[in-house]
Amino acid sequence: MNYISVSEYAKKYGIPDRTIRSYCANGIIKGAFLTGKTWNIPEDALLAGKETKKKFSNNTLLNKLKEEKDMKLKGGIYHRTQIDLTYNSNRIEGSKLSLDQTRYIFETNTIGATNKSINVDDIIETTNHFRCIDLIIDQAKFKLTQSFIKELHLLLKSGTSDSGKDWFNVGEYKKLPNEVGGNETCLPKDVASKMKELLSNYHKIEQKTIEDIIAFHYQFEIIHPFQDGNGRVGRLIILKECLNNNVVPFIIDEDLKLFYYRGLQEWPKIREYLIDTCLTAQDNYKAILKYFEIGFK
Repeated sequence: MNYISVSEYAKKYGIPDRTIRSYCANGIIKGAFLTGKTWNIPEDALLAGKETKKKFSNNTLLNKLKEEKDMKLKGGIYHRTQIDLTYNSNRIEGSKLSLDQTRYIFETNTIGATNKSINVDDIIETTNHFRCIDLIIDQAKFKLTQSFIKELHLLLKSGTSDSGKDWFNVGEYKKLPNEVGGNETCLPKDVASKMKELLSNYHKIEQKTIEDIIAFHYQFEIIHPFQDGNGRVGRLIILKECLNNNVVPFIIDEDLKLFYYRGLQEWPKIREYLIDTCLTAQDNYKAILKYFEIGFK
């Protein structure tokens, strides 16, 4: 039997070398074996489903996320996105879990040894957030609706201490008035109509840009439709809409958190604050895509 190299096999299927090495390591390419640090691949080895499988979408990144999610592949862009988005989005809302703890939960479904007490809700919301990202990848191509937004909230908050409170209304809009950053938000009785109006106006935009998605995010956070979890649900929606509209996603990390807060606060006066912060975050994600050899516009 004749064997070819990773680079030869990668060229044959138009897939990055790094991805082929991952496929070999995870047994996806049958008959591949290591000689030292070099993979030897049977010349006639098929890449399962490659010839007949229909593309999931026209978005290269979404296809890659979907493929790696379904394969349960570790070490790729799906793995990185899950950990980075979950850690940073939860951290913004006060989670005490570290990046390493978040990674450990994702990779092993355990918390690992620690000498500090850990809030159980932080762990539950972390695992729930992973599931929310999976849902978004699977449903990214579908139109954003109120029911989908509620489903994200239900998934995020299920099993937490909040879910046992009748007034909290997990998976449904808030029952009690609330504030965000000392600012008033939409009253409970008006939330459904305001969300309907927001989505209606948003869907009138045929070619949605990153600025349109950011504007939607601001309006969503001002409405603040849920009793809690609005920030995380809002940032999950950003991921979905970026993937749906072939826009490179972005993750607000610890270094950008204060600029993100300022951007939301100052949006009515100076929109550039929030837009520039999100564009910086997008540049950071583009650097990750380049590392994984994933093309983008």
